[in-house]
Amino acid sequence: MDAELEQLSARVGAWLKGRGLRLATAESCTGGWVAQVVTATAGSSDWFERGVVTYSNDAKRELLGVSERTLEEQGAVSEQTAGEMALGAIAVSHADVALAITGVAGPGGGSAGKPVGTVCFAWVVRGAQPVTACEQFAGDREAVRRAAVIHALTRLIALATLPALNQ
Repeated sequence: MDAELEQLSARVGAWLKGRGLRLATAESCTGGWVAQVVTATAGSSDWFERGVVTYSNDAKRELLGVSERTLEEQGAVSEQTAGEMALGAIAVSHADVALAITGVAGPGGGSAGKPVGTVCFAWVVRGAQPVTACEQFAGDREAVRRAAVIHALTRLIALATLPALNQ
């Protein structure tokens, strides 16, 4: 693992452990890369609870409870799907916070409305509604996936401002 990802994982781990929180992940286009990054950090069992890779729509429905309606109306790459993935990760885990990633890493699979590099995210605290966003990343498949991992973990730390963590 490169130094940037290693340092980011250590920061995320310190942030979670310092608050007594555990993380779950729900990943699609990143294929478990977030889980791999965080579990490469020694001691991550103190703050990483589990990760789920749901690449197909069937897996999103069956393992995370993403609704068929959301997938049909919004598509797998949407803020709504990411939000339902994050809520599903919380529901099937003992984690306090979850993040979800779904997108079009390329080189194919893009469309006019969702070109290659479109990645949607969600972050959620147990008992709260998810915070969602979509981003557009440039580069090849690996660059898009790496950027998505960095974005997901960096924004996770911003959850400190959510009221659910400050009660």
